[in-house]
Amino acid sequence: MRSSLTARLGLALPIIQGPMTGSDTPTLAAAVSEAGGLGMLGCGMRSPAAMAAVAAEVRERTNKPFGMNLFVQATPRPDEATVTSAMQRLAPFYAEFGLVPERPAQWCEDFAAQFEALVAARPAVASFTFGILTAAQVARLQAVGSVVIGTATTVAEAQAWATVGADAVCASGMEAGGHRGTFLTPTQPAAATGTPPSLADFEASMVGTLTLVTQCVDALSIPVIAAGGIMDGRGIAGALAMGAQGVQMGTAFLTCPESGIGAAYREALTQTQATDTRPTRIFSGRPARGIVNTMMEKLRADEATVPPYPVQNALTGALRRAAAQAGRADHLSLWAGQGVAKVRPMPATALVALLAQEWRVASAPQL
Repeated sequence: MRSSLTARLGLALPIIQGPMTGSDTPTLAAAVSEAGGLGMLGCGMRSPAAMAAVAAEVRERTNKPFGMNLFVQATPRPDEATVTSAMQRLAPFYAEFGLVPERPAQWCEDFAAQFEALVAARPAVASFTFGILTAAQVARLQAVGSVVIGTATTVAEAQAWATVGADAVCASGMEAGGHRGTFLTPTQPAAATGTPPSLADFEASMVGTLTLVTQCVDALSIPVIAAGGIMDGRGIAGALAMGAQGVQMGTAFLTCPESGIGAAYREALTQTQATDTRPTRIFSGRPARGIVNTMMEKLRADEATVPPYPVQNALTGALRRAAAQAGRADHLSLWAGQGVAKVRPMPATALVALLAQEWRVASAPQL
């Protein structure tokens, strides 16, 4: 039951742990890889030195393949009026923790430096979201032995990744938790990728997993990985039946003890239904699906006016850390997909084994 993608990566199972930046850990990635899936490290907010360190830690824990994910983005240069306005908007929320918002030392890590660290780390898989690489960058990674996977929220984005030589595409449906990876303008797919998508573009790119996966499979000659709302073996079997060669699951692994989330986030996940999540820009400036809470509701009217990612993300960073330390889920970015009601808190090894068992049962011929 191995696909060409799993065979190429040497995986026993078509299960990829989602690269949940800020929530995943080397311990989680190693456990998933050791269990037969592909563990992933979300490195979008890690420095080059931190990337090297976490890759080394995974290799100390397992000799199995693992992957690393980066955000394709340029360092922003926001005007002072935008930053000042955003800080004033956030001031009342910071005040609840006895803090005042401050301009961060940097808005994000330098992508060029991160990319060099990724090449040096030589993970089995190098995946990307928020943007697209050049063909030359793809070739550099492939030359050091990394399989390149691009994230797509539309067929046009998937085709763009295929054009630059990616080895596979992760088709991320609107059900997925966390940030949307949209990078092209749906109404003008040939537009320059350096122009950030508008809110209307993000809305147009909210395509369901089933529709997106089947269309990408039909349109591409490279493997497609399904992501969004997949929480159990039946979901895995369904995705593979649609033509996907693997599934990427993020929310399912959030409640594993190896993940890096705090107690308040864990508790919120176990008390949430699918209808309790929605996309929001207020925490990071880029649409991301999470559990509705007080901060999301209070700033709902500001969805269209907060600074784009990564500026808003950096401005709320200290606030979210303070909320986590205080156990205040009402001020946290509680990223979660629409399948959140089916989270099953258990060690990652046990979860992978259960998923594999469920998948095989769901895939067995019905007599």
